[in-house]
Amino acid sequence: MQLRVPVRGPAALKVLAAAGAAAAPVQLVWGGPSEPPRAPLRPPWAPALELDSGTVLFSPNAICQFFFLTRGDEPTDLSNQWLEWEATELQPAATAALYARLVLGRTALEAAQGLGKLLTHIEQSLARRGAAFLAGDTPSVADVVVWGTLFPILQDENSLPSELQALRTWFQSMTLLEACRDAADSVLMPKALLEFKSYLQKQPPPCLAMQRATSNEPEEEEGSERALTEEEIAAAADAWARGAAALPKPWQPQKPVLPVEGMRNVLITSALPYVNNVPHLGNIIGCVLSADTFARYCRLRNWNTLYVCGTDEYGTATETKAVEEGLTPQEICNKYHTIHADIYRWFDISFDCFGRTTTPSQTTIAQDIFQRLLARGFLLQDTVEQLRCEGCQRFLADRFVEGTCPFCSYEEARGDQCDKCGKLINAVELKNPQCKLCRGVPTVKPTQHLFLDLPKLEERLEAWLEQSWATGDWTANARYITRSWIRDGLKPRCITRDLKWGTPVPLDGFRDKVFYVWFDAPIGYLSITANYTDQWERWWKNPQQVELYNFMAKDNVPFHSVIFPCSLLGADDNYTLVNHLIATEYLNYEDGKFSKSRGVGVFGDMAKDTGIPADIWRFYLLYLRPEGQDSAFSWSDLMLKNNSELLNNLGNFINRAGMFVCKFFGGTVPNMVLTPDDKRLLARVTLELRQYHQLLEKVRIREALRCILSISRHGNQYIQVNEPWKRIKGDEKDRQHAGTVTGVAVNMASLLAVMLQPYMPSVSLAIQGQLCIPPDSFVLSHDFTCTLPPGHRVGTVSPLFQKLENDRVEALRRRFGGGQAKQTPSASQPPPAPETLMAPIDSQRLQELTQEVARQGNHVRQLKANKAEKAQIDMEVAKLLELKKQLALAEGKSPEVSVPKGKQKK
Repeated sequence: MQLRVPVRGPAALKVLAAAGAAAAPVQLVWGGPSEPPRAPLRPPWAPALELDSGTVLFSPNAICQFFFLTRGDEPTDLSNQWLEWEATELQPAATAALYARLVLGRTALEAAQGLGKLLTHIEQSLARRGAAFLAGDTPSVADVVVWGTLFPILQDENSLPSELQALRTWFQSMTLLEACRDAADSVLMPKALLEFKSYLQKQPPPCLAMQRATSNEPEEEEGSERALTEEEIAAAADAWARGAAALPKPWQPQKPVLPVEGMRNVLITSALPYVNNVPHLGNIIGCVLSADTFARYCRLRNWNTLYVCGTDEYGTATETKAVEEGLTPQEICNKYHTIHADIYRWFDISFDCFGRTTTPSQTTIAQDIFQRLLARGFLLQDTVEQLRCEGCQRFLADRFVEGTCPFCSYEEARGDQCDKCGKLINAVELKNPQCKLCRGVPTVKPTQHLFLDLPKLEERLEAWLEQSWATGDWTANARYITRSWIRDGLKPRCITRDLKWGTPVPLDGFRDKVFYVWFDAPIGYLSITANYTDQWERWWKNPQQVELYNFMAKDNVPFHSVIFPCSLLGADDNYTLVNHLIATEYLNYEDGKFSKSRGVGVFGDMAKDTGIPADIWRFYLLYLRPEGQDSAFSWSDLMLKNNSELLNNLGNFINRAGMFVCKFFGGTVPNMVLTPDDKRLLARVTLELRQYHQLLEKVRIREALRCILSISRHGNQYIQVNEPWKRIKGDEKDRQHAGTVTGVAVNMASLLAVMLQPYMPSVSLAIQGQLCIPPDSFVLSHDFTCTLPPGHRVGTVSPLFQKLENDRVEALRRRFGGGQAKQTPSASQPPPAPETLMAPIDSQRLQELTQEVARQGNHVRQLKANKAEKAQIDMEVAKLLELKKQLALAEGKSPEVSVPKGKQKK
């Protein structure tokens, strides 16, 4: 394998150190961004590892991890967490610190101050575990990666604050390792740093405010954060005073949703899930959930938004699944389309249209694109050597063949790819091939196929890519994967298959063939839209007015960034091409991968049987969304995040804010007289809100969620410092201050309800119902305004979240650790715990019930205050209990479980 390392740039440091530490057998090639060919399409400062299989790794962390894997060091949960933390938390802050040191001329100690919380996090982790290294007693890939990021800034442990003793010892130990010393000597020569400084000077200054808290602990006092200016504080107070009247009115598009002149028209797709299987949590976060979160955000911004998806139903995999289950391909599609739709409905995915590709519209549009490509000379014919089964009297498409992998000798390799070594295979290369239909031995025969002439389209593709990359937001992995495909020049791509199940090829000599699924499937976005509205071309042939966002996992990138765009460019019919390609890395399960056959991991149809509400799943999947690198689902981490971030942080704050209004002020928001400290809090919340917008506009969904949690931490701290439960018992001034704190806090809760809506729509709706937030206030602006003014009445406030207990989580870990697919319910297996919150069936009914409960509760309290007859009070209490039962059912709660009276847990 060959490791290409840029002559300058600190990203090379950890890669070289990892190669040395793991004694990886690599051929080292030094290179730079100006190197031919196709310089504009190469990642300028990223190392690249080309494996013997031809696969290219561009992510420095992935390269480091691969080196340690070759040595036999399997990743652990802890090392994966450190790698994810380094990519999402440490790396942005380190880049800013390096900019401060090289470009702004700060000292090493001054630059290190910008890493304060992050360095403290490492110190506390080392001290708490009492281990010499981050993930154990010996250096791991996590140590090399974190050291490699810190070393260019610090270089000398004396740059570290003296109180961080554990960190200093670890840093010194890593710096003394021979592999790390050699890497530093090779990469960080004075000349290389000067050249990197020159590069940094040409880049926009890094955003120093991006630094986030690194643990679940509440943030420290405001003095540890960026100082607020007087202008920011004054502006925040002015925006607050303008109130809800300053908010834009929520946009209600007509149905069907169509582009509107003068508006921002956003078209969102998520990669079409293949119909022959049940999606697991990794599939869900990689495509539909990420796209749904962004679509909900767009709607809150009053952007005219259409979100389409559907099942991809043609192709070999459907035919093979039909054979396995003894059904026709159409019956398989019908069965699994329903399964997919039910799963996404339970996860509250807000498609405008969830369709399928087995429709007449798919045939019409796919064949039209084909005919236009044919007429413009972008298709060619060629003879292909292919396996033919004489027993079945048919040429065998790749997935109808199994055999021994020619690369790793795995005996159950498919005809298109080996599941063991991951290498792509041409079916004729398989050893001992077998027909999956009859188990006969196929023979190699020539057959004619049609190819998309990608070399002829390459120049158009590159021009379009440069323009799209310059103006759109493509994730780094999407850019890197695309570059790796076009780096050595494109090759013609076969677009036909010898199958019965697919879109027919409308050309004499090929009418017994169908289109290959990866030519055909992306056209499904167009045909699904066409089934939604006959004016579909206003979305898909309107690049002047429409912005297209594609969401997918990284394995789908080449088909959306190379093959599909080439098809549309060649068709030359003013098609809307992707502006923003958003690709995730992979989500793994605990220490391994999801596997339906082995019963490992949580699949979409199983999630609701755990008793954990859909919104909790949404929150956790979005919290660990694999944006920078692969991440791993962990039951213990799910419990930790639920209990710390949701129950003790977010839920605790919102519940306290609402309860204070009810308990101290009779359910009515009190008058507020803002002090300078209150105004500073408004400015702090405004900064978090604007950061939330900046991140979501760049589709950095995971990071934006931290802004919500940060606001609730500020809120908890605000309440704790001001102690309204004590001040309400004091003099007039104290009672006034208690009212101000309560009023500001409940307005923060109202803001959080709106910000949460893209992430946890049912929780958001529940907060809206409890606080009686006006529907016109459910829109996002860039300012924190007073939407619940003095005199506003709130409804019945109750806890939003329930604690996850360790024994329950351990039971779920065992259940999904292998073999659950074969289990049947028995008396020894406890039923799943009831959900505490589920998506309501009818949001309008939920709001009506919430208001009825509030009115009836006030009526009962009034009767008791007036000392009405007991029989009358009992009758009205019975009505109240019945209303509460109906509300619990509407919220998805168990109606038998009532909230205990008395003081709420904090």
